[in-house]
Amino acid sequence: MAGHFEATPRGGAAVALDEVEIAILRSLAVQLLELIGPGDEPADGEDPLAALFAEGPSEPPTDPALARLFPEAYGDEDSELRAASAEFRRFTENDLRTRKRDDALTVVRTLDALPSGGESAVLTLNADECRNWLGALNDLRLTIGTRLEVSDEDEGGEGSLYRLPDSDPRKPMVMAYLWLGALQETLVETLMP
Repeated sequence: MAGHFEATPRGGAAVALDEVEIAILRSLAVQLLELIGPGDEPADGEDPLAALFAEGPSEPPTDPALARLFPEAYGDEDSELRAASAEFRRFTENDLRTRKRDDALTVVRTLDALPSGGESAVLTLNADECRNWLGALNDLRLTIGTRLEVSDEDEGGEGSLYRLPDSDPRKPMVMAYLWLGALQETLVETLMP
C-alpha cells in the first residue's frame, strides 16, 4: 500500500503516507484553495437561494493556472463563440469554483484527521472522499503542469522536464507533479469495477 491507493470495501480507498507526504499534500491543497479564492457565502440575512442564482464572472481569468482550471467553453475564434463562452462562464464558474474548493477542503480535512506524531499513517477514504480527492489531485496536477509549462512531449516521458538536473529549481515541482499523477492513477484504478 505504500505510495499507492488500494481499494477498500464499499468503494473506498486507502494509502499509506509518511509525515513528509502528508505535509506536502496538505500544503499543495491549501495553496490550491488560495489560488481558487474564497467562496461567495451569503451575508447574514441574505437569502441562500439567491446565492445559488448569483451570476459569476464573464471574463476568463488572466492567471494561466486559473485559466487552465476554468477554461473557455467554446474557444475564442470569433465574437459569437466568445459571447457564448462568456454567457456559459457567467452561469457555471461559481459552481465549478465551489466544487473545486470543496475537493481541496476534503483533502485538507482528511489529512488533518490522521493521527499526528507518527512517521506514517494510513489514509482511508470513503467513496465520496475518493471522488473529492480525484478532483483535487487533477486540479493540483493541472496547476503545477501549467506553472511548469508541461507540454505534450513532456507528458509522454520524452520531454526535458523529466531529465532536469537536481540543481534545477523546478525539480521539486516536477517530482510533485509526477507523484500526484501516480497517486491519481492508483486512485482511479481502485474505483474501476
